[in-house]
Amino acid sequence: MKIWQADFYRRPQTEPSGQVMWELLICDATRSFEYQATCPQSQASSSWVASQLEQAGGEQLPNVIQVFRPQSLSLIQQAGRSLGISVEPTRRTLALKQWLQEKQYPISLDKPPPMPLPENLWGEEWRFASLTAGDVVEVFSDRPIPILEMPEDLLPINLGLASTIPVPGVVIYGGKQSMRLARWLQQAHPVALNYIGGDSNGLVLEAGLVDRWIVATFEDKQVGVAGKTYEQRKQQSRGLHFLLVQPDDSGMTYTGFWLLREEI
Repeated sequence: MKIWQADFYRRPQTEPSGQVMWELLICDATRSFEYQATCPQSQASSSWVASQLEQAGGEQLPNVIQVFRPQSLSLIQQAGRSLGISVEPTRRTLALKQWLQEKQYPISLDKPPPMPLPENLWGEEWRFASLTAGDVVEVFSDRPIPILEMPEDLLPINLGLASTIPVPGVVIYGGKQSMRLARWLQQAHPVALNYIGGDSNGLVLEAGLVDRWIVATFEDKQVGVAGKTYEQRKQQSRGLHFLLVQPDDSGMTYTGFWLLREEI
């Protein structure tokens, strides 16, 4: 499958004439392929993007284009539709972001305040947990889990983690809401689950391109200590962590499992 990463946005620098230019950047995951083109803001449209995609790909257009910037998404989606290319919104566009950083272009996105998780999705309880890196794939890859998200680039072995390193995670016991919660998470596209300390401790889910959701809040000091340990273990595991949804604590059935890692 041929996958490109693309960004189409205003150039930070204004032309000497004062004209605002838009720049299209396209690359693959290894940056062995790179393509860039600019146009005046008055010409920035999905049809212009489509023509550039055709020029970049020739007779071999990609199957998928990955986009991390919300402001770029709709134009690239429209261009993709006209050419029969799927467009995937995702924060995991490492090669493209490296290229933007080298060009000293801003890649940080404005994020809204976290929203409360819909009440009809609340689980019965939750807890912090951990698994050794060596057990993560073994425990979950062969289980009949309805929703399983273990991206190849997030597997512990591909991050260079020793098998004994603890990978932290959060387990949610969803009870009767377990499948509904897992399906909602699948549509939300989880990226990372962070413990936020302070006057009101909580868990915040980073999802989609810029979405943020409050999964839990708590005042228990012991849970707060566990939250700090969770974040410390994330540093040891190169940011790798997991989210597990299951109906109860019997360990007999799992509903959903996600490997997660913070993305800039």
